[in-house]
Amino acid sequence: MTEDRNVYTIHEDGELGAVQIADEVVAIIAGLAATEVDGVTSMAGNVTNELVSRLGMKNLSKGVKVSVTGGKVNVYLALHLSYGYSIPATSVKVQERVKTAIENMTGLEVLEVNIRIAGVDMENGK
Repeated sequence: MTEDRNVYTIHEDGELGAVQIADEVVAIIAGLAATEVDGVTSMAGNVTNELVSRLGMKNLSKGVKVSVTGGKVNVYLALHLSYGYSIPATSVKVQERVKTAIENMTGLEVLEVNIRIAGVDMENGK
């Protein structure tokens, strides 16, 4: 299996084999979790949940960078928020949701979820 992306072993059993996950999968999980938070309009790159069915899952990793080292993950997100939402409160919700989603789905430990607000969407404010 030769690919140009990083793959990490998240479970290994001598009898049944190993479970591996690509870093792009971790990024997609982070992107999905972030865009589910009220007030987040899109990832940087304008990919929203509504567009996923048309563009495909790979585009969900735009605006997301993950670094996995020894079973520990650092996540970097670039987000667009709706006007009128508290940036600190919305960011904390995103951090919590992304951390929980990655840890529950992969078993990897999330050390950091760093957020950069890339823009504010004036049309979708509350």
